[in-house]
Amino acid sequence: MSVLPEAKTARRAGATYRQMSLRRREAMWAYAFLLVPFALFLLIRIYPAIQAFYLSLHEWSANPANRPFVGMEHYMRLAVDARLGQALLNTVKYTLIGVPVQLALGLGLAILLQSIPRFRAFFRALYFAPYVVPAVAIGWVFSWMLSANFGVVNTLLIAVGIPAQEFLRDPDQALLTVTGVVIWQHLGFQIVLFLAGLESIPKTYFEAARIDGADGWSLFRHIILPLLNGVIVFSTVIFTIRYLQLFTLIVNLNFTDQGGPLGSTLSVALYIYQLAFQRFQFGYASAVTVVLFVIVLFVTLVQMRLITRRVEY
Repeated sequence: MSVLPEAKTARRAGATYRQMSLRRREAMWAYAFLLVPFALFLLIRIYPAIQAFYLSLHEWSANPANRPFVGMEHYMRLAVDARLGQALLNTVKYTLIGVPVQLALGLGLAILLQSIPRFRAFFRALYFAPYVVPAVAIGWVFSWMLSANFGVVNTLLIAVGIPAQEFLRDPDQALLTVTGVVIWQHLGFQIVLFLAGLESIPKTYFEAARIDGADGWSLFRHIILPLLNGVIVFSTVIFTIRYLQLFTLIVNLNFTDQGGPLGSTLSVALYIYQLAFQRFQFGYASAVTVVLFVIVLFVTLVQMRLITRRVEY
C-alpha cells in the first residue's frame, strides 16, 4: 500500500517536532500565541495611525476617489493655528498640574491608609469608587455641583462667608476646576497603586531603620521614596498619557460651551473632535492627530527609558 506525499510530509513534521528540545517547543508556542495580540495591535493601533497620516496628506471628501493630494499643506497650517497653540498650552498645563498633584495626594493618602489598623478596606473602596464611575456621569454631576447659580458648592461657600465662584465660567478658574475633577476621579486608582507598592516593602527595613534612630521623615526619604520608584515612574507614564488625551470630562463639564470659556479648557483631543465632527475638516484633524500621536509616542519612549533604567539604592 502506497503512502500519500501529504502523509509523508506530516510524519516528517511530527518527527521533527518530537526531536526538538522542550525549551525550543515552549519558545515556538510562545511566539505562536504572541502573534494574536501582535496582529490585534497592528489592526487597532498601527493601521489607524497609518490611515490618519494618509488622510493628513489629502483633502477630505466622502468619496475616497475624490481626495486630492495636498502634501504638507495641513502641517504648514499647524504653525499658524492660534487655537491649536492654545489647545497645546492647555494640555501641557493639565499635565504639569494634574500629574504631580495626583502623585503627591495619592502617596500621602496611601501612607495614611497603611498606618490605620482598621477600616482600611472601607476607605480604599471609598476612594476607588470614583475611578469606576463613567466620566460622563462625573462630568454632569460636577457641572451641577459647580453651577454658579444653584450649585451645592457655592451654597456651602456662601454659608461660610465666601463669595460665590464662577468655576466653569471664569477663564481664570475653569482649567484648574477641570484639573481638580480629573484628579478626584483618578485619585483612587493612584492610591491603590501606592498601597500595593507600600505593602511590598519588607517591614524589616523599617524595623532596622528605627533601631538606628530614624524618624518619620527619614523613613520616607531613605526607604519609602526610593523603593516606590517603580510605582512612581509607572504612574507618571500612565497618567501623563491620560492627561495628554483628556476629552470626555472636558466635554461634559461644560456641555454648552465645550472647551470654553474663551478656549480656556480646550484640549488637543477636544480640538481634533471639533475639527473632524463639527467642521468636517477631516484632513486637517488627521494632521493634528498625527502631531498628538508623535507627542504621546515621544513621551512614552522617554518614560519607558526611565522605567527600564537600573536604579541603585
